[in-house]
Parts: sequence; structure tokens; C-alpha cells
Amino acid sequence: MLELLGGLSLVTDIGTGSPLEESLKRCLVAGRLAKIIGCSDSEVSDVLYTALLQHLGCTAYAHEVARVWGDDIVTTRAMFLSSSGEPADMWRVWIPEIANATGRSKARVLATTIVTAKRMEAEGPPATCEVASGASRALGLPEPVQLGLSHMFAMWNGKGLPSTAGEAIPLTARIMQVAFTAVMFAVHTNAAVAVAEVRRRAGTQLDPSLADLVIQRADELLGDLDQIDAYQAVLATEPAPVRRVEQTGLSDVARTFGNLVDLKSPWLRGHSSAVGDLAAGAAGTLGLGKDVETLRIAGYLHDLGRVGVSSAIWDKAGPLSTAERDQARLHAYHSERILARISPLKGLAALAGQHHERCDGSGYHRGYTAAQLSMSSRVLACADAYHSMIEDRPHRKAIAPARAADRVEAEAKAGRLDADAAGAVIEAAGLWRPIRRSRPADLTERQVEVLRLVSRGLSNADIAERLVLSRRTVEHHVQDIYVKIGAATRAGAAMFAMQHGLLDQSR
Repeated sequence: MLELLGGLSLVTDIGTGSPLEESLKRCLVAGRLAKIIGCSDSEVSDVLYTALLQHLGCTAYAHEVARVWGDDIVTTRAMFLSSSGEPADMWRVWIPEIANATGRSKARVLATTIVTAKRMEAEGPPATCEVASGASRALGLPEPVQLGLSHMFAMWNGKGLPSTAGEAIPLTARIMQVAFTAVMFAVHTNAAVAVAEVRRRAGTQLDPSLADLVIQRADELLGDLDQIDAYQAVLATEPAPVRRVEQTGLSDVARTFGNLVDLKSPWLRGHSSAVGDLAAGAAGTLGLGKDVETLRIAGYLHDLGRVGVSSAIWDKAGPLSTAERDQARLHAYHSERILARISPLKGLAALAGQHHERCDGSGYHRGYTAAQLSMSSRVLACADAYHSMIEDRPHRKAIAPARAADRVEAEAKAGRLDADAAGAVIEAAGLWRPIRRSRPADLTERQVEVLRLVSRGLSNADIAERLVLSRRTVEHHVQDIYVKIGAATRAGAAMFAMQHGLLDQSR
């Protein structure tokens, strides 16, 4: 579990404008601090998960923040840096940071803050805590983790949220808060500044005894953060027995993170889980066997990278500018790179990152063509395209499922989407109709794919392995192909394929 969540914590880093691996480093320092004060192994484990997942609810109020400030990501970072609870920090940190990030004058930032602060303070922290605590519960994490995350904004002096004060604040939360301040300023500036900030906040925001430990043992706690592999260091810190996730529970973890991503904008709610389930259904229709669950999980996680793009872009009612469009397209790249770092999910990184690729090379982020896209990638692209069409977006209304199916069919006929994948997605959505490009001898797209492999000399067994089909299914395809094209041998089939240009996979 820690391996999974440690890798996925990069999502919360990019969603809060934090340097990559800040969550991992906070987790590591919190674990070290828990061991120094003599916590039991069970308590150390709870502290690790609480600190790692501190920003799990970072998407809960992103839409509202973006609506006020234009960019929820830079705003969130500025909030963190000025989170001591001291009014002076509004003048010293908040106003200049926001003015610099948004291009607004300091006077305008001050005016907007005065008008909106009360409402945002009343709505933002509760939403963030509720989402983080609820998500940790959905992940099956123990009550101390859930309770710690629900107190992430509590303050030692009782002026935070909730108003719990002193040692009544759960220990997991108190350790998390001290580690949060120390690590944030250590990576933002240096360890000396981090120690000074911890000292300044001790007794008001932070537990003074824990703060004193950080001050006295700063070298031990913070000294190596720039040199270590934080991911591996965190895994090495977890006490035995480690918390494990069975293969069957992997989709639950993925679905939880997909739901968190979809909180980024009201227009995205439910998109990731719907795409994952639809893609899995289509994979079953195509007989992709073991790829069904892989596609489901990839579908749940395909939009992870959206968290690293401002909600202002996802919420924009008008057309995106060129710069905004480029930012939006980066989300597929971010999804791929995050998943590529997580060993249990590494195998589906490319698949998730290809959900906007198109068979004719017109997609993104790499502009791949059909020859470079697996059938699973084509299915995920179709599922994402179809479901996006039947969902409202800020610049358009949703269209009826039947019309969406027509559009997917049109995209397949134009060569942008795979025809067999499109047909399977439409069938899985309950709107089956035959979809195919115009092919010689009325061949289906799957039969063209089989014919290409036959023409290259692959045996039925090799074809079955390559396409993840049963050998019997391949034999049926080959027999049907021979009947349709009037061939009796593989050589004759290869000749037909060459004559009709079917070996060019970009067509």
C-alpha cells in the first residue's frame, strides 16, 4: 500500500504547486520524528500514512479557489507558505506571493482577500479535511489516519479547524503538522529557514515539544533530504508487517484516486470511474481477456495529470488559448510519468498516457499512429472520447448517448478512432451497432489486423498470443478471412493484403 500511495502522492504534489516528492519527504521526516519520541510500530505506520496523504483532499476546493484567484495551484502553495495563523503573514507572504503569481496589484489582492477570506476559510478547510479523511477510509486505512487527516488544520492554540487544542489534537496530526512546516520550508529555501519557521510557529500552530525536537535535531531529521531517494527511504521506514493490497483491491485504490482527480472541476465528476468501467466492458466484448482489469485500472487513473493543471482551464467556458491548450494537453504526459514511477502500475503507464492518441496521428501527447497503439490503447481512447461527449462541459452541453455513438462511429470511419474498439465501446455502452471503415471484401478491422499478421508469416498460435485472443477465435477469424477474400493459402492472403494496401498500419 505504501508503495502505491507513495508513488501516487506525486499527484498531490503537482496539485498543490509543491516540488515533486515533497509529500514523500514529509512522510519520511514524520516517521523519523515518530520513532524519536518512542511511538510503537503501529503508531509509526499511522504517522507515515497520515503525513504522506496530508494533501489528499487538494482537489476538494480547487474549483472555488480558481474561480476567485484564477489559478488554484499557485494559490494553494501561497496558502501553505502563509499558514502560520499569524496576521502578519498575510502582508509578508500571502499578498506578495499572490500578486506575483497572478499579475494582480497588491492592492487588488488585498481587496479580494478581504471580500472572500471569510467564506473561503469557512468552506475550504472543511471540504479538504472531509475529502482526505473519507478517501483514507475508502483506502481501508485505520482510524488514527482518518482522524489525523480530519485535523490537518487544527492548531495547538485552538484557533484552527476543528477548534481542538493542545494534546487533544491527535498525535498523528501534530507530528504531520510539524513535519509539514519543516519540510516545506527546507525544500522551498533551506534547513535553516525551516528551523526558524518551526521555532516561530511553536506553541501557536505547532506542538511546542515536537517543534523543539525538530529544532534540536534538525541535521538528523532534515540534513539529507536533498541527497536521498525519498521514495525508497519511505518504504524502508515502514515497520513490519507492512500493509498490503491484494490484486483485487488494486482497482479500489485506483478508483479512489480517479474520484479525487474528478473533484478538480464540477464538469469532471464521475468521468474517470465511468471511463474505466466502460473500457473494461469493451475489452470484454473484444475478448481481450487479461487486459480487462488492466484497462479498468488505467481508465480510473488516466486523468491523474489533470490535477497538475489549473482548474481555471478545466472550468473555462470559452475557447482555450494556444498556451492554455498546451497546458491542458500536458495532463496525459503527467499521468504517464506518475504511473511509470510506481512498480505495480508501471505496466499501464503508457496505456493511460495514450488516451488522447488517434490512429491517424492527430492526437497527443506523442502523435502516435495506429501502428504504435495497442488495441487496449485504442479502446481507452474510444471510451474516453465517448464518455466525454455525454458529459456537460463548461463550453458545451452533453449530447445524447445515441448522438455520441454516431460521432464515435464517424471518427472511426474517418480513421481517427479504431473501428473495432469504437464498436465495442458502443456495444458496452448499450448502443450496439456495426461500425467499420470501408474495407475490401467487407473485412472488419479485427480481421484486417489478423490478416496483417497472417501475411507476415505468424502462426495462429503466435497471432493469438500477440492479440491476446484464444487460438480458436483466431482460427475462426482466419477461416472467415479466407472465405471473404477468396484465398486458400497464406501466400494468397498476403498477396491480397499487399494488393489492397492493408499492410500499411497507418491506414
